[in-house]
Amino acid sequence: MPVENAEIARLLREVGDLLEIHEANPFRVRAYRNAARIIESHPGEVGALALTSPALVEALPGIGEDLTGKIAEIARTGRLALLNQLRRETPKGVLAMMSVPGVGPRKATRLHEALGIRGLGDLERAARAGRLRTLKGFGPKTEARILGELGAVQAAAARTLRATAAQYAEPLLAWMRNTPGIRHADLAGSFRRCAETVGDLDLLVTATDPAAVVARFVAYPEVKAVMAEGPTRAAIRLRSGLQVDLRVLPQPSYGSGLYYFTGSKAHNIAVRRMGQERKLKINEYGVFRGNRRIGGATERQVLDAIGLPWIPPELREDRGEIQAAMAGQLPRLVELADIRGDLQCHTIDSDGRDTLEVMAAAAEAIGYDYLAVTDHTPAVRVAGGMDRAGFRRQIKRVEALNRSLRHLTVLAGAEVDIQRNGRLDLDDDTLAALDFVVVSLHSGLARPSRRRGSVGR
Repeated sequence: MPVENAEIARLLREVGDLLEIHEANPFRVRAYRNAARIIESHPGEVGALALTSPALVEALPGIGEDLTGKIAEIARTGRLALLNQLRRETPKGVLAMMSVPGVGPRKATRLHEALGIRGLGDLERAARAGRLRTLKGFGPKTEARILGELGAVQAAAARTLRATAAQYAEPLLAWMRNTPGIRHADLAGSFRRCAETVGDLDLLVTATDPAAVVARFVAYPEVKAVMAEGPTRAAIRLRSGLQVDLRVLPQPSYGSGLYYFTGSKAHNIAVRRMGQERKLKINEYGVFRGNRRIGGATERQVLDAIGLPWIPPELREDRGEIQAAMAGQLPRLVELADIRGDLQCHTIDSDGRDTLEVMAAAAEAIGYDYLAVTDHTPAVRVAGGMDRAGFRRQIKRVEALNRSLRHLTVLAGAEVDIQRNGRLDLDDDTLAALDFVVVSLHSGLARPSRRRGSVGR
């Protein structure tokens, strides 16, 4: 099994963070973080490429021979010797503290050395006791802000971006669907509802041999630990930290089980209440009238039993979707075919991973009508932001490109940083020459909305 791009990116990003703690060369730190970003968004299996066609990986922006070797090591072993060495040399908890906005590598190291803080729990206790303000550069306001940020950080740590979770979930699902005797296999929960973040993953299966399904599940190559294992249920923790719960359901219950475990909890309560009004019992095992099962093999049977049309999983949040369904007013969800273009894309002129010309060709190939290229401005140094002259050159390239394209229109744009004085990070004449401008903050996010003496445009 190839190591997922998300896993390779996670390990390389951790190397970058640990190198920053050890005050390594900033260019080396940036190289690892850039590689993580490139790999995470790459459509192919970068680990497999590093083993079979390393030249293709070396050709990716900012990767090169050394990083390709590190990627191949991860793909071959699932580990990275450099990362293990850095972990041994880094005080426990310092990396965790860096997840708190405003606590960089130097502050995290000082907190550990001066106050003996070894993690987020220690940091919270020290902040509540007023110990942080005793250190130079940490005053009461900084202490209060860190305390306020800790809750959000700790909550976010328990969840994973769906786009990241998908890189682990989809290969596992493919692995399970190759099990002999499996009839159905689907991911449920917030993942199926396409929530922005997910907690644990729920995998539901029907099969002729449940024991074989469980055995294959716990034998998945990416398993770090088996949390539970039984005749029809199991739970594993992947090397990424994601927990996956498996349930093998009988075929007559699959639809009701899929509906129940997809959720949300609030939506399920509302559906069960509608069933009760019709003298029905609806649960993960089926739809029952008394002791007789009258449905549940499919999700549509669950909805038919209470007189509702199909409600897509993405809408099942008890936010008015049931009332809209009853009134025949459910919204039509946006599909891939509805997307006409993209209004924020970066090229290799800043921190993208392909050229303007290649991106325009790809956009035209998938039928886009328009594509706005919005590379960074100079203030975002880590992204290699362009200066005025760079944007002027790019505008001319966009104009030339548009003359050669058949139906796509490329818009010359920029992602312009808001500077500390409130001004934009690009002159007025260049801004006026652009078709599309995105305005953004990339630093100083805690600044007040108004500042005496600030000037805006």
